Amino acid sequence: MASPTSWVASKEAKAGVDQRWIEKIGGSGLGELVDEAVANNPDLKAAAARLDRAAAEAGFAGSGRLPSLGLGADADRSKQNFIGFPFGGSNISQKFGVQLNASWELDVWGRAKAGQEASIANAEARKYEYNAAQVSLAAQVAKAWLALGESNEQIKLATEGVKASKILADSARERFERALDGNNGSAAQVRLAEVEFANRNQTLAQHKQDRERVLRQLEILLGRYPSGKISDHAILPKFPGSTPAGLPSELLQRRPDILAAERIFAASGRRVKERKLARFPSLRLTGSGGTTTESVRDVLSSDFGVWAIGGGLTQPIFQGGAIAGEIEVAKAEDKENLALLKKTVLAAFGEVEQALVAEHFFAQREAAAQQAAAVAIEAAERAGDEYSAGTGDILTLIDATRAKIDNQSRYAAIRRMRLENRIDLHLALGGDFKASK
Repeated sequence: MASPTSWVASKEAKAGVDQRWIEKIGGSGLGELVDEAVANNPDLKAAAARLDRAAAEAGFAGSGRLPSLGLGADADRSKQNFIGFPFGGSNISQKFGVQLNASWELDVWGRAKAGQEASIANAEARKYEYNAAQVSLAAQVAKAWLALGESNEQIKLATEGVKASKILADSARERFERALDGNNGSAAQVRLAEVEFANRNQTLAQHKQDRERVLRQLEILLGRYPSGKISDHAILPKFPGSTPAGLPSELLQRRPDILAAERIFAASGRRVKERKLARFPSLRLTGSGGTTTESVRDVLSSDFGVWAIGGGLTQPIFQGGAIAGEIEVAKAEDKENLALLKKTVLAAFGEVEQALVAEHFFAQREAAAQQAAAVAIEAAERAGDEYSAGTGDILTLIDATRAKIDNQSRYAAIRRMRLENRIDLHLALGGDFKASK
């Protein structure tokens, strides 16, 4: 599958991506939170441990290609009894020795080298997975921070709605009690105003609950105890300007999940070679040198030295189909990893295109929501003036006030979703991040 020369959803093909998106979205305050999460998040620490383990495994994977040495010492004391004439009696003998043993299996066909290369590729995949986990964590912290900013704004709007509906309910009750309205429905209007007041209180409680939930989610991401006591000054920022989308071909060399999938595929290819080379004969050289003597004080004397050199050739002939089975398993894993690599690449292209398309429509939705909120504010002001002048009814004022609060609330929600989509775009493009300065 060849990569396109430009994105379908955006004809702008500027090289590179923005790595300062954390700062542009949330400033230094968000950057400090991201730094704290990278340092303390348990999931990221587990990913770091997996990386360390893979690096250690790759480190000793090539040990089979090197000679091995071993130092040993032994001591033996024995007694032999002789029965009968003329050989009656006994004999006591003792023997001491020191040996240095060496062995080396020559990697004539490259089987051990293939296994080592597979381990190295696997360690490189873990490194890219760790990088992906870091960027994903930064995005989760940023999204939680945006959700907190929206919650603060929604609470402010809901509080305003509670105050406004309380004033309306009191006014409707006062007019009803003074019989100023003169309409038979004035009692119903009081009840409708009271219903609106109760609904606004429920909405306020819901937004406060959402805020407490987001606070604790953010604390968990930071590696803190979820007490809900984190300093809360988050606000929804203005939408940053346009961001370079990079080139589609760059995505294959930048996204950590694609790079990890490629390394996993490379490792499985080396495993196939390793399994195939197991059919070839193995050549082992051995050697030993040391001393053997009946006296401990002579154990280091070269006069009592012994040595041996040997070699062996082993050719697998019949192992019940084990080698052939291992080759087929390795081939199947290699095919699976190739398919997963293609799937990862296709999904990456899809995520970028979807985020770019969503940017276009979110811009339209935000503009429409902003206009609707402005018109609703004006309508609520007009309805309030008419009600105060006695030319308007309370039901119109209730509807206008509700529309004002609800449209402002939707406007805040769309602004957050547009900012979150920008974060998704940065993730899809495979860009790294720079948090605090």
